[in-house]
Amino acid sequence: MMNLKDAHLKFVENLKVKSRASATILAYGKDIDQLVSFLNSLGKENAEDVTTEDLNSFMAKLSKENYTAKSISRKTNSTKTFFKFLKSSGLTESDPATALEHPKFENKPPRILSKIEYRALRDAARGDLRIFAVIELLLQTGIRIGELAQLKVEDLNLDSESTVLHVPAGEGTVERDIPLNRPAVEAVKKYLEIRPKTPNRALFVTKTGRPLLVRNIRTAIDRYFRMGGIKGAKVNDLRHTWVAHHLSTGTSLTLISKLAGHKRVSTTERYLQFIQGRSTESKVKLEEL
Repeated sequence: MMNLKDAHLKFVENLKVKSRASATILAYGKDIDQLVSFLNSLGKENAEDVTTEDLNSFMAKLSKENYTAKSISRKTNSTKTFFKFLKSSGLTESDPATALEHPKFENKPPRILSKIEYRALRDAARGDLRIFAVIELLLQTGIRIGELAQLKVEDLNLDSESTVLHVPAGEGTVERDIPLNRPAVEAVKKYLEIRPKTPNRALFVTKTGRPLLVRNIRTAIDRYFRMGGIKGAKVNDLRHTWVAHHLSTGTSLTLISKLAGHKRVSTTERYLQFIQGRSTESKVKLEEL
């Protein structure tokens, strides 16, 4: 019989073998650790002893502890993935999580900046050439903040007629090339003129030449959101805005999905319900935001 704690370790190891993102491994690991502790408190030591009723009791306990429906749904998904792995690996004969149901909750629509808002953000940051370039790249390419923090100087091709940003593959992200429009190119060129001379090849660096970290980028942009009077916005909303803008101007769904690095077209498709007046054209229109 498979001890639950040993099963937990094997599950996490399997996620690592599959090269899942470190954030995913950490989240799944914590969820199952919490589940195993609860099951142990019920006197359940082995995976074969766990019933669907036990799992429902765990979810009910989370609800009483004021976990949101979204958080419980994530833990439900972790639990299902855990027991599916045990059964498919031959470590258990049954899967008590099959009958486990997700709680119902509404997904909040993505925050899409209006033209007035993203212009206000630009105006607020215009005097900061480094963060202005950061904002332009996020707004004009739709890349994730983690991807931007990993960019090297050589990932930018600004000298040819077709200016392109190369996004390297990372943890849970897809390698791709994204065309750069005029505002992005101009913003980056101005930043490169004042970029500190350093052997470090990171595109965005501090005044001392060290790579600019995700938390530093997020803090700076949040400050300019406040200065621009933009309420309730976060850095990732620049990516939402990029996707929604190109859908509304007629760029094909599959192309946007590819440029955004979405693993499934359905991820891109969900934005359609939040935009109006989308053209039926499939022609690429990488217009300037």
